[in-house]
Amino acid sequence: MIFKTPVSVLVVVYTPDGQVLLMERADAPGFWQSVTGSQDGGESIEETAIREVREETGLDAAQFMLAPWGIETRYEIYERWRHRYAPDVTHNTEHVFGLRLPAPQPITLAPREHLRYLWLPWEEAAQRCFSPSNAAAIRLLPARL
Repeated sequence: MIFKTPVSVLVVVYTPDGQVLLMERADAPGFWQSVTGSQDGGESIEETAIREVREETGLDAAQFMLAPWGIETRYEIYERWRHRYAPDVTHNTEHVFGLRLPAPQPITLAPREHLRYLWLPWEEAAQRCFSPSNAAAIRLLPARL
């Protein structure tokens, strides 16, 4: 089995008026999140962000404003997903990016990853996230608008 690297990205996709894209996980219905994903071998963290945005939304991040937010969060990997990592790995380091779009865009979901998507005002999006680090990143959005 090939294990996931315990380094990942969280990409908050948003618009100038504070709308945020959230997607419902296919493997955990009711769990809403921003774009996330683990770094592949040989990728820079920015390349990981670009790849994950493309895979999960169909958007080309290079056509918009992708920026690192200078936030790293180390957290304990949820038990339900820990089997994807090497047996001795219990924590992940997440790097936060923002992807600013001019307006909400239609999204092409990866059906094995997400069931549906919503564009929500940032306050509502933060409340809906299951991940505390995802909610915290969205709550920083007003300072970036």
